[in-house]
Amino acid sequence: MKKKKYLCMVIACALAAGATTGFAAEAQQKITAEQKTKDTIDEYALDEVVVTATRSEKKDTDVPAATIVITAKQIKASGAKNAAEALSKVNGLVYKSFGPMAASMGSMINEINIRGNGNGTLVLINGNPVSWRGKYNIDAIPAESIERIEIVKGGGSVLYGSDAMGGTVNIITKKGVALNQVSTGFGNYGQQAYNMNVGDENFSVNYNLDKWRKLDGISEADVDSVKFNGSTRTDIKDIEKENIGFNWKINDHWDVLYNNYQTKATYNRYVDRVDHTTSGISNGDMFNGRTYTTDQHVSQIHFHDGDWKASGYFNTGTVESYGPTYISSTGAKTPNGWYNTREKNITYGIDAQKSWRIGDKVTAIFGMDLQRENYQYLYTPQNTMYKDYFRNNWGIFGQWEQAFDKNNTGIFSARETWTSAAAGDNNYNNFSMAGQFIHKLDKSNSVYMSIGQSFIMPTFAQMYGASDTAIPNPGLKPQTGINYEIGWKKNADRHNWKAALFHTDIKDNISAIWNKNKAAYTYSNEDFKNTGVELSCDITGEKGFSYNWGVTWQDPQSKSTKKDYWDRMFGRLQLTGGVTYKKEKWLSSITGSYLSGRVQTPSSEHSFATKPYFLTTLNTTYSPNAANEITLTIDNVLNREDNLSHSSSTYYSAPINYMLKYTYKF
Repeated sequence: MKKKKYLCMVIACALAAGATTGFAAEAQQKITAEQKTKDTIDEYALDEVVVTATRSEKKDTDVPAATIVITAKQIKASGAKNAAEALSKVNGLVYKSFGPMAASMGSMINEINIRGNGNGTLVLINGNPVSWRGKYNIDAIPAESIERIEIVKGGGSVLYGSDAMGGTVNIITKKGVALNQVSTGFGNYGQQAYNMNVGDENFSVNYNLDKWRKLDGISEADVDSVKFNGSTRTDIKDIEKENIGFNWKINDHWDVLYNNYQTKATYNRYVDRVDHTTSGISNGDMFNGRTYTTDQHVSQIHFHDGDWKASGYFNTGTVESYGPTYISSTGAKTPNGWYNTREKNITYGIDAQKSWRIGDKVTAIFGMDLQRENYQYLYTPQNTMYKDYFRNNWGIFGQWEQAFDKNNTGIFSARETWTSAAAGDNNYNNFSMAGQFIHKLDKSNSVYMSIGQSFIMPTFAQMYGASDTAIPNPGLKPQTGINYEIGWKKNADRHNWKAALFHTDIKDNISAIWNKNKAAYTYSNEDFKNTGVELSCDITGEKGFSYNWGVTWQDPQSKSTKKDYWDRMFGRLQLTGGVTYKKEKWLSSITGSYLSGRVQTPSSEHSFATKPYFLTTLNTTYSPNAANEITLTIDNVLNREDNLSHSSSTYYSAPINYMLKYTYKF
């Protein structure tokens, strides 16, 4: 890793120091030629093409679903360093993070919450699933490699299968680079960032390395165990995220992607309050230390030829946690204890579809997908347990789009999904349907309604166990849900309006509940419901200004075997917004997300109120010429100490922090 980092630094410095006037002029001509074809495109395009919602290209106002498209320009203007940060201030989304730079705790990966549902987001890269046992590492996907992100709220299982209960996030990567670039950046708290994207429009190689040295007091957690009651504080250090990969457009029909994502972070946990102990625990004692690493490989090949589309993918992810244990989960002192777990998840499969035009009013899509899923709980010096499970996930789907007349269109979809070869014959099947209707008020103004079923298959970790603090439950039922939605979209007068009224019902939502006596989590099924309304507007203003704002009001609730009542979850009111200014050599943007009416919801106790949070980012870029760029990004501009968690534990936002980055383009 060090060699790669130093190589990137040397390349960046050499290019910056050795650039001649003629070379810079050549870069200027290349950029100018590129920009001439884009002069009529607004900084925030008002009617983006969306593929994810219907598996076919449609303008946003023609899509009968709540959709959001985040473009590469918007990501750059916001200052987001990765896919997770790009999603953190989207209306109707909440991104849960365990630490700065979205550092994850091994298998406790950060989650995307859509419409109050933290267990129902399907994450895709270029239309292919990348999650492993319901988890994903999108914080390791660098912003520089993203072309756009398509978000579809509401159930999407009929088209994409399991996990798309609350919505779908499709991260679409760049297939090449119009301009080569290298960059380096530094900030407080020991932040470092290095990036390189080189190639041409058909082949590109990218490399990213991000670091954060240390931050104390990121988390506070109450401990209620058999031998110890009190609380602990967690510090984090040595966060590293590294990504290297390539994109290759072989020809007009075939393209290939490969990426390797590696993350590492160390968490140290200390006792900071003692209410009761039978083990002689004192304030300041170390509870435990944990270093978490992930190593994920994503490989994809895509084929597209007219009405045919097909793709194959192979994903592997290894997660390891290790470190000393001074106090056990029961509250007993274990001075010589050591913790070490490793697991590997492998998924590979194919996805293919064919489209037909039947007359002037009908478009039909039929497809199939197959995924082989493998979960391995690996040996370590401290753990002699080994598990190896696999199953096949099969699916066939169809979609019938009927234009009744020039203003009214209906879309009807269905999917059959089943599993095979699972251990103990723990196989499942599900049949889901969806119906959508859109009425065009005029060419840029439409209303729609949608009803769709969704489902989530239990994961291997939930069925067979993921660690010594998780009790498996092979008898879990698949989650099933239904989403109802009516909405309105209008794109006119440099304004893009969107509104939606939705209701979600989920049966047998799989949740983890802490069992005090067993000092472990148990998995069970619960119910979930949410009703809400969303309103947003993107505005391309005059004199270089662009604006966006959004508001969501909702009432998410859950009911489990431990609670015979509907308990509130997450937050009720979310306000998002931003302002972007671009003129000549300057580009500046400020964005924010405010969530109020919040509660923290323990797994077996009643929820309790917690204060609102307000996430803010200020980003400013100065481009003295076409080849050079200087960017200053400031996160948590108001320097708030906000709790970002919605469980019983507390995870604080990082204090105000900045990154100053230099980029050279050639």
